[in-house]
Amino acid sequence: MSSLEINSSSFSQEMKLPLSPPLVEGSTLEPLGCVRKDMNEIEEKSKDIIKFTAEKLSIDEVSQLVVSPLCGAVSLFVGTTRNNFEGKKVISLEYEAYLPMAENEIRKICSDIRQKWPVKHIAVFHRLGLVPVSEASVIIAVSSAHRTSSLEAVSYAIDTLKAKVPIWKKEMYEESSSSWKRNKECFWTASD
Repeated sequence: MSSLEINSSSFSQEMKLPLSPPLVEGSTLEPLGCVRKDMNEIEEKSKDIIKFTAEKLSIDEVSQLVVSPLCGAVSLFVGTTRNNFEGKKVISLEYEAYLPMAENEIRKICSDIRQKWPVKHIAVFHRLGLVPVSEASVIIAVSSAHRTSSLEAVSYAIDTLKAKVPIWKKEMYEESSSSWKRNKECFWTASD
């Protein structure tokens, strides 16, 4: 036997798993219909979770907020601070937002998503203040029964957030200069 061959008889013996759990004396298996009924009775209210914070964002925390036993997909977008822009070395970003309007616009985005795709939960977390290189500035998480809905919803959410939500970004450069950046995607900016 060469080193690449597998002894299939010993492999199958070791890998056999029971198709169903062994019965314990006195127990009965519930019919499949009961299991389906229980699953259908699970009622879980859809959630839109929006947060602006100066604290470091956690990808795990945000993704866990949208997990649901009713869903087979959780899609994420994580926007991070990159270390360069137009040949300049970026050391951090600074974000400011007009919070009442920003929260309202994100709620509209969540509502639009629910009109377009069958999603369960949506979480949009955005950092405010200084965000060092490689840290997350924004995390968007969406859960849905199937991946297509959540992937499309996440893409729509970040594109629409950048176009409509009043959040401003200041780039801090290594050479002690900084620059407030105009979001080219914002609807209120003049076309060049």
